[in-house]
Amino acid sequence: MPLNPEQKKAQVLSIRESFEKAVSTVFLDFRGVDVATISELRVAFRKAGIEYRVIKNNLIRKALEGTPLEGNAKLDKSLAGMTGVAWSFEDPSQAAKVIRDFRKDKKDVLAKKDEPEKLLPKAALLDSNVLDGAEVETTLASMPGKDEIRAQLLATLLAPAQNLVAQLAAPGQNLAYVLDAFKRKQEEG
Repeated sequence: MPLNPEQKKAQVLSIRESFEKAVSTVFLDFRGVDVATISELRVAFRKAGIEYRVIKNNLIRKALEGTPLEGNAKLDKSLAGMTGVAWSFEDPSQAAKVIRDFRKDKKDVLAKKDEPEKLLPKAALLDSNVLDGAEVETTLASMPGKDEIRAQLLATLLAPAQNLVAQLAAPGQNLAYVLDAFKRKQEEG
């Protein structure tokens, strides 16, 4: 059943809000993928805290009107055919990683002989920058996640303290080695 104009406006507003809240967005071509596989992908997205919806390209364009992305040639080029949209709200690389890992796990289902590859990223949005499909897997999916960045920051912050403790302990440790060597020398003869 077609939507009336008010329902379309509400849908466009909802899509625009998702774009505004998201830290990154991945556009996915799901052509030729069976329903069971897409359902599994939706579950993987849900577990990762990613919102995934299939949206008509015209509604995406309407939602982006009045933003810096309106009329972006690279984005417009990718908005053709069937489009699934995955919004990440916390970790910019999360959706791209879920797609990459899902494609790797389902390689036997998605990459059959004599058929084009399926479930390919079309493009991604990251801070008003448009990445093409290849960059989604090579750049966005390889970015460290929020937890990895926190661990790196913690290691960087702890390194000076660990070095200080090692430097303070070194003279005492060296003295202990010298005394132990002196003791062994006395015992030998």
